[in-house]
Amino acid sequence: MTSSEIVELRRALGQLRHCVGSLRARYGDVAAVQRLANDVERLDIDATELMDLDRTPRPREAPRVEREVVVVPDTPYDPKLWHDADDEGLGGYRSHRT
Repeated sequence: MTSSEIVELRRALGQLRHCVGSLRARYGDVAAVQRLANDVERLDIDATELMDLDRTPRPREAPRVEREVVVVPDTPYDPKLWHDADDEGLGGYRSHRT
C-alpha cells in the first residue's frame, strides 16, 4: 500500500467509526449496531496488519506444499473393469448390443 492509500483507508475507517457511533446513539446497542462496530474494528486490525507488512518487507516465497507422487502404470487396464460400463451421454460403452 502506498502512504496515500493508508491515509485514505484510515480516513474512511474514522468516518465509519463516527457513523457507527451515530447509529449506536440512535438505535442503542442492538445486535446490528454491535455487528457493524465489530466489522469496523476488524477492518482496523486488518489495516494495521497491512501497514506492518508494508514497513517490514519480506521476500516472497511460494507456500510449501507436501506432494504425494502417485505412480500410474503404463500397462492397459483389465477389460473386465469396463464390462457393463456405460459412458453417459455417449450411447453406452458398446453401442450395438445383441
